[in-house]
Amino acid sequence: MSKIRVLVSDGISQVALEKFQSSPHFSVNFRKTTSPEELLGLVVDADVLAIRSASRVTDGVLAVAKNLKLVVRLGAGVDNIDVPAATARGVGVMNTAAANSLSAAEHTIALMFALARRIPQASRSMMRGEWKREQFVGFELTGKTLGVVGSGQIGRIVMEKALALGMDVVAFDPFVTSLSKFPQLSKARLLNKLEDLVAVSDLVTLHIPRSKETRGIVGRELLSKFKKGSYLLNVARGGLIDDGALLEALDSGQLAGAALDVFEVEPPVFPVKLIDHPKVIATPHLGASTFEAQERVGLVAFDQVVRFFERGEKVGFVNS
Repeated sequence: MSKIRVLVSDGISQVALEKFQSSPHFSVNFRKTTSPEELLGLVVDADVLAIRSASRVTDGVLAVAKNLKLVVRLGAGVDNIDVPAATARGVGVMNTAAANSLSAAEHTIALMFALARRIPQASRSMMRGEWKREQFVGFELTGKTLGVVGSGQIGRIVMEKALALGMDVVAFDPFVTSLSKFPQLSKARLLNKLEDLVAVSDLVTLHIPRSKETRGIVGRELLSKFKKGSYLLNVARGGLIDDGALLEALDSGQLAGAALDVFEVEPPVFPVKLIDHPKVIATPHLGASTFEAQERVGLVAFDQVVRFFERGEKVGFVNS
């Protein structure tokens, strides 16, 4: 029986790579990075394509991948995969959504503290040889209201940690009517309207996928309804926020600051006004960038692929 050919286009943890390589069932083509042109050539003979966020699986890629049976997203978001096109061609698409949830949630909490205490700005000032304590007076998170948009696994972990910090938590999710099955979130309030959430929140954090419905969901109109002087965080997906409208809200004082880990174009084409803004903290898509999360993602992906080929199980599938 011929080996199952696995193309890893964006890297994978060493422990997961060794799992694939040591298995008698797989032949692995491992690459840390792959250009779109290279992907078209390499995917031709692949049975499995394992990607992170850098590779885009378009209908054009799927068209040349005649043997492809499975696309594995090493992470949660599948917005870089044409899922309908894959489904139409009989290619399964799976992700490892839960494996990096904790790291993404912790990064969100870290950015909240960075906003509250102006840590990056104070650090840069110190590097310039300055001692300007009066310019970096912050605020306490305890007692503040956090608005969580999206109550999936990452959103729920953020809520749980925020409650433990003594914050008041409100949430909005159009697909969720109750949080009652999550006892650890008993003190969180679920609101019916996004506008109501932003109006009462001192900080708003996004934890929703990017889709046709959510692209630009935080635009000029919604930003005008934010509590004046509040803060916005995005550790979900680029494109959820209208960058121009966000700049206006920061300049006018409608928002006191923003923390962004994701961007419409990654990497951005520098310089970027929003990233350079003094009220903005920006990180290069670090939500899942911990040693633990990357190891979990790789091992979960290996397990899901094995279960698919050995027993036909569709764990982590996002299409039918």
